[in-house]
Amino acid sequence: MPNMVADKVVVITGAGSGIGREFALAFAAQGARVVVNDLGRTEAGGSAAEAVVAEIRGAGGEAAASIDSVAEWDSAQRIVETALDNFGRVDCVINNAGIVRDRFFFNMSLEEWQAVINVHLNGSFYVARAAAPHFKAQASGAYIHMTSTSGLIGNPGQANYSAAKLGLVGLSKTIALDMARYNVRSNCIAPFAWTAMTASVPTDTPEAAARMEKLKAMEPRKIAPLAVYLASDSGAGVSGQIFGVRANEIYLYSQSRVIRSVHRSEGWTPESIAEHAIPAMKNSFYENIPSPQLTTWDPI
Repeated sequence: MPNMVADKVVVITGAGSGIGREFALAFAAQGARVVVNDLGRTEAGGSAAEAVVAEIRGAGGEAAASIDSVAEWDSAQRIVETALDNFGRVDCVINNAGIVRDRFFFNMSLEEWQAVINVHLNGSFYVARAAAPHFKAQASGAYIHMTSTSGLIGNPGQANYSAAKLGLVGLSKTIALDMARYNVRSNCIAPFAWTAMTASVPTDTPEAAARMEKLKAMEPRKIAPLAVYLASDSGAGVSGQIFGVRANEIYLYSQSRVIRSVHRSEGWTPESIAEHAIPAMKNSFYENIPSPQLTTWDPI
């Protein structure tokens, strides 16, 4: 179905390169009016956001650039105001902006922790919150948040990134619950793609290097169709879900639910927990393994 998001106004953070750029191009090609938000610069030194806007306009689409930071409340408000000033409304927010500051937990600095949390988690809240009154007033809207298997499953050397990305899932779930009465939905996508950000992840083991080679086959443009669908009227019934895209595969992730319980009428002591509770539940424990070990097949 062509033009699934015709005339919708979509705010995409971190849209100057990588996955965000592919989102911006795909939405514009489907008839959306796009706010391209990014702080980055091109190799030539110009605004990455402006470059994507020029690309969209050159193809006959509509777009406006925003170079405000997601990581501050006031500047996040200005990102959404860019949509209102240029297009008169906002229909979808895609929280895609991100950075990495990878380091093993025991060496991670305060700055490395705060920088990643501020962009991924605080920034997503700020931009989403800025759009919320407009979504509520018009009784429609869509949020799409980029999560990661680093948070959903785990990955070494990414305590800051993992915490932020799993926090985003909690944020999305609560937005979906709080705003359901206003016909606003919220979903997450965990992307597998080769971008400048993933290229910066350390490859200090043969296994990590081999995974990076696989990632190079996962094109960022493959993520965009799911985002377009979720923002469209066709996706109006989908909310509170966690999806993944890996090349030509689309995943639906499980969510936390009680899987076992044990009961003792007289209550528990540390000793009875050791003797009864843990042995009864141990077969249902999850292995403490990093996410790459759960997607061992090559991208399809």
